[in-house]
Amino acid sequence: MLELLSPAGSPEAVIAAVQSGADAVYMGVGDFNARRNAKNFTEEEFEKAVRYCRIRGCKTYLTLNTLVNDREMDAAVESARLASRCGCDGIIIQDLGLIDAVSHAVPDIPLHASTQMSIHNLAGVQAVADMGFTRAVLARELSLEQIRYICKHSPIEIEVFVHGALCFCHSGQCYMSAFIGKRSGNRGMCAQPCRMQYSLGGRMDDYPLSLKDNCLVDELRALEDAGVACVKIEGRMKRPEYTAIVTDIYSKAIKENRRPTAEEMDMLVRVFSRSGFTKGYFDGTKKDMFGTRGEGTDSADKLFTTARRAYSEGELRRVPIHFYTVAEKNQPLRAVAFDNEGHRTVAEGVVPEKAKKQGISESFLTEQMFKTGGTPYNCVENKAKTDPDLFVQAAAVNDLRRKLISDITEKRAAPPHRRSAALPPMPQNVPTIADPKLIFQVLTADQLTPELAALKPAYLYVPAMIAAESPELLVPFVQRGTVPVAVLPRIITDDQRQEVFEALQKLFDMGINEALVGNIGQIMLARQVGMKLRGDFGLNVFNSRSMGMINDMGFLSATASFELRLSQIRDMAKPLDTEVIMYGRVPLMVSDQCIISHSAGRCACQTPAQMSDRMGLVFPVVKEFGCRNVIYNAHKLYLADKKEDLYSAGLWALRMMFTTESPRECIEVAKGHLGLSDYKPNVLTRGLYYRGVD
Repeated sequence: MLELLSPAGSPEAVIAAVQSGADAVYMGVGDFNARRNAKNFTEEEFEKAVRYCRIRGCKTYLTLNTLVNDREMDAAVESARLASRCGCDGIIIQDLGLIDAVSHAVPDIPLHASTQMSIHNLAGVQAVADMGFTRAVLARELSLEQIRYICKHSPIEIEVFVHGALCFCHSGQCYMSAFIGKRSGNRGMCAQPCRMQYSLGGRMDDYPLSLKDNCLVDELRALEDAGVACVKIEGRMKRPEYTAIVTDIYSKAIKENRRPTAEEMDMLVRVFSRSGFTKGYFDGTKKDMFGTRGEGTDSADKLFTTARRAYSEGELRRVPIHFYTVAEKNQPLRAVAFDNEGHRTVAEGVVPEKAKKQGISESFLTEQMFKTGGTPYNCVENKAKTDPDLFVQAAAVNDLRRKLISDITEKRAAPPHRRSAALPPMPQNVPTIADPKLIFQVLTADQLTPELAALKPAYLYVPAMIAAESPELLVPFVQRGTVPVAVLPRIITDDQRQEVFEALQKLFDMGINEALVGNIGQIMLARQVGMKLRGDFGLNVFNSRSMGMINDMGFLSATASFELRLSQIRDMAKPLDTEVIMYGRVPLMVSDQCIISHSAGRCACQTPAQMSDRMGLVFPVVKEFGCRNVIYNAHKLYLADKKEDLYSAGLWALRMMFTTESPRECIEVAKGHLGLSDYKPNVLTRGLYYRGVD
């Protein structure tokens, strides 16, 4: 049967989820989780919550799914130690460096790969399985057929989101909140820019990035048949009553093997929706997925009141328990209690007296032992045996029952024994060069000009599909000693894998043997062709241990996250060649939605669109492989006048990223950086290299 995983943003929400039928809850401690604005838990509250859940047979998972910097690493690992020590059933994690640290520090607790890792194909699942994960949380953008394929071949459990908010961007690949508001979604502080108004050439009254909430309550059987192990409800920022209502409806649908009733669907809409619900990704029809949040209603308030009363006024979650009681002459009253998980306890009470009149019966003993009301237990089996002519007061039997319940409660609450170990040493720096190499990255074929090649960059990053289609455009670069590197699309689903594989094979046969990968699901693909790996920004390398992980995977180089300050990059251990992006429009979102066709009303992918916010900033929107869209920053990153800071950061290379520039502008910008002209683009930014993110 499917495991139902519910959100808990507060201690009250834990009670709401458990009492409403959740099989597991996920929650965060402190600042290292993707919902830092939720109430979350103190360490004491977390321990109490885990104990509460263990007693009632509900699993608990700690969300430790944000990027952490070097200074935060020890504190994040301590949160993992807390989870392991108190019996948490798993840790949901994203950061590559934190994965390495946690797997060494608490090797016995299961690790779940967060959806923030952007796992959207089988190779991504296999990659995290090789890292020691026992479960992968898939990207929300996958269809049932894609999920089914992954589950069929996956070596570990698969979890999918079935209800709640949908991000416009692939999780873990959104940098928009960080760049426009200094609040990083990858650090748990998303300002939800996708819920804001934007103009696509018309009036400022459209919400082109705001998706309806996901709702797959009528597809649970299909997911189970596909091989999914766990279905997840989103909503740690929502109130406990929301958790209770949604959990209750999904729990009944799973346990009763049925679709929701019309009344239940109406309840889901009333408690929270954005212009209704969607399952556009699930069924592969991505139309009509946009919606906004309306005003609350009095009927919703009534639902919340009823739900709160239900989960707070008694024990709805009852664990099956078995009793066997014996009353024998000249012996203490004895009883045993056990549950279905193997916990067992024995207790003794008073010595029964000789009956002056009628002695106690077996039915008397079982009647007293049945009284488990107000506890988390439901007596499902109750046997007794008594010698004749014995008497014992009901209070004595009740005391014995309470002792048994208390003892078995402690046994159920007791955490398993788990190891705790020291962290491995930090990775060691490789020697750095005084003059970093220069990398040009292009986005379009027309940017590949002989004039650009004449500037002799050390490396040329070019989209793999363009390079395979027009290999002659690379010749002027190769002739001047430039090393071409094939850039893989950030999102490659399993049904698109063969197309990319053939392009890479063609390039490898031509002598191009390096690939730039921005997702762990691309590693196997590039290696199968025979290519060497370079790490792109999509891997979110945010700390020294992440650098160590990338190095251990055999990468030639890594790109430091552009959400880091330059000072953090400077102080980071660099066991392999490290580069930073020093120029260009930073990609803020990559989405399976097509803003271009949404804007034009038709497919017009070859023509970039423009999206404006309320401040008048214009964000280019460009086609990506697979009819996806990439939204680029309104301002161009520019650090040509900060070379002293860049050169002191211990970098192997500096990358110039050309996106919407014309061929002529690419040349002029590159000359400006090389000191061959005084050209300087307009609308510039230092990015986050000096201000950092929260």
